[in-house]
Amino acid sequence: MATCGGCSFFVLALRTVCGQRQARPLLTQAVCSSRTIFTSTRSYSLDSLSSGSRKAPAQTGKTERTSPSLGLPQRNLSAVAVSLQGQCRPLCRYDLLDLGEVVENTRKALTCRSLRRFIVEPALARVVADHLAPDLEDGKAVIFECNPGPGVLTRTLLNCGAQRLVALESDKSFLADLQALESKLDGQFEVVHCDFFKLDPIGQGSMKPPAMYSEKLFSDLGISEVPWSADVPVKVVGIFSQRNERSMLWKLTYALYERQSVFRYGRVELIMFISEKEYTKIMAKPGDYRNYQALGALWQMACDIELLHKEPWSSFVTTSKNGGMAVPRSSIPNDHLCLVRITPREDFFSSALTPSNGGTLVMMIKQCLAKRKARLVDRLNSWCPGSGRDLMSKMGLYEDVVTGDVHPDEYKRLFELMEQSEQFTQSWLYEEILENTKNTGCV
Repeated sequence: MATCGGCSFFVLALRTVCGQRQARPLLTQAVCSSRTIFTSTRSYSLDSLSSGSRKAPAQTGKTERTSPSLGLPQRNLSAVAVSLQGQCRPLCRYDLLDLGEVVENTRKALTCRSLRRFIVEPALARVVADHLAPDLEDGKAVIFECNPGPGVLTRTLLNCGAQRLVALESDKSFLADLQALESKLDGQFEVVHCDFFKLDPIGQGSMKPPAMYSEKLFSDLGISEVPWSADVPVKVVGIFSQRNERSMLWKLTYALYERQSVFRYGRVELIMFISEKEYTKIMAKPGDYRNYQALGALWQMACDIELLHKEPWSSFVTTSKNGGMAVPRSSIPNDHLCLVRITPREDFFSSALTPSNGGTLVMMIKQCLAKRKARLVDRLNSWCPGSGRDLMSKMGLYEDVVTGDVHPDEYKRLFELMEQSEQFTQSWLYEEILENTKNTGCV
């Protein structure tokens, strides 16, 4: 049937306004609220089809949008979308950031010269974002993303409603793209040339990025200290560096127990990928003399630890000298990276356990669990001469119990009882602390 030119123009304009478009089967239609992906090709796009029956919400100040199933608030994420306001085509509800092609994101990741792992698959990024859904919905905490690289997880978090996301990137080669994204958004995304794992290095003096003092980082971002009992102010998301994973965990342990570094600002939560080997050790229980060690006991004592997800090493892009996955050898299962949520307990500190003596407790646990088949009463007598039996009696512990059979909360209670004892002496600690200080170069 023939139609006039004016009618054809009207029909075309109407389709444009309603957001109807022809289906694009060669593109992946990925939306954070959906767990289904179509991979006809390796091109991933978040420019989803919008229904012609939906109308654009009224624009009042900073637009907030809602993910259809998660109910996550989403602000203006696209400069292009902002520029379309007031024009013929209203802002599409699903006009989200494009995650890019996996091949291109992989190419960018492989430009990194140091040993690192990257998330380049949108499906994996979405898994992480799904586990952060309550955090994104709450919107109270600032989210630090450690070493985002190509930014696939970055864009996914923004698409899922992150209200304030800070990218801490240590490699200069990734900064330009991240800063370009920052310039397009409405203040909910910031980029800092910084390595989270190099915050607060030992020593004093001027500091050059990516090393940085946490005081400067938090001050520049306008994040203030809050009481320990307050809500979590910052959530840190990322992948622990394989090169110094255990050292970093120890560094964070001391910072937590003494409320230094990032923990000076409150109960900072870690949502991080760690190796399956380290996760197994951290979660080991008393009686497992091989894996139950001081580091795990200290984290269990201070924090709630939740395993969110396990992902094979092969799901990550790894930059290594030999081009392989660089999976460290281990005598215990180590086939995955584990996404773990570590939340410091609100009631961890008490009148007897404070940041001023938290370091002493760390040293005590290290001494106890260095030999996990040693008698606990002998260790207690070395700290509190002649009081070992009395302390154990108050705790209801048998006299012949060994250190590797004592639970983390029992160690905490023993320490609090010793702190209240007149016989408690820390003289044995001074020499070891001084020795550690010399080894780290503080004196």
